[in-house]
Amino acid sequence: MATVRSIGVVGAGQMGSGIAQLAAVNGVDVCLYDTEAEALNRAQKSISSNIQRLVSKALLSEERGGDAIRRLKCSQNLEDFQSVDIVIEAIVESESVKKKLFVDLDKIVKSSAILASNTSSISITRLASATNRPTQVIGMHFMNPPPIMKLVEIIRGADTSDETYNVTKSLAERFGKAVVCSQDYAGFIVNRILMPMINEAFYTLYNGVAAKEDIDAGMKFGTNHPMGPLELADFIGLDVCLAILKVLHGGLGDTKYAPCPLLVQYVDAGRLGRKRGIGVYDYRNATGSTNPSSRL
Repeated sequence: MATVRSIGVVGAGQMGSGIAQLAAVNGVDVCLYDTEAEALNRAQKSISSNIQRLVSKALLSEERGGDAIRRLKCSQNLEDFQSVDIVIEAIVESESVKKKLFVDLDKIVKSSAILASNTSSISITRLASATNRPTQVIGMHFMNPPPIMKLVEIIRGADTSDETYNVTKSLAERFGKAVVCSQDYAGFIVNRILMPMINEAFYTLYNGVAAKEDIDAGMKFGTNHPMGPLELADFIGLDVCLAILKVLHGGLGDTKYAPCPLLVQYVDAGRLGRKRGIGVYDYRNATGSTNPSSRL
């Protein structure tokens, strides 16, 4: 089985920077790519700060922490991926955008390299069809935030080879992750179950069954969830939730996946959750607190 020594990560947002941090801490050379220099600067500072925090808490040795920081390279040039063993993309949840990226990557990376997508819902088979290496395309879905959450969901496309699966699974386990494998159906495992719950929470709010605080408290304390579904939606991003539900609805054809009109309205209004400071809850005056404001 091939050993992954170098990784290219596309997208310097929270997911991409988290994946890059995981790789660097676990002894893999990482090239983190983004089109925006500012995003790369933020990611580099965040990763360095997180690693230093781990060292200060004795969760990582100084030697290993220093080695991890040295293993990270940031780039605005995809050509820097020519020699990597695997590329993990963590960009916008759009099939057309991801396909275009895979077309470009297919021309740049070496013939033996694996192309992995962090997609949370989009067909791996269709992404693979845009390349000349469908046997080397796979889904590698990290949970948010990647350095903390234990799970990696691996998705095999119609043509994904056993070798590609085994290398990808081995890499996830090297990162200390628990691995589950899904076949290539809309939403895979986690979001096929999670998103209908979030959508139903929006319908419960939309229909006036209960206030948002009571909906979240009911699920937190009644079913032992770490956060309620509406708060979780804000954390994920309401635009991301809506995109996944559209994939589920279109791919499975069941009306139970139809996005709640209230969710659509919030996204149309730019209320995308924590990343925008406002979603179901208002976070703009909650500086330094993990608790959302209830004024909405």
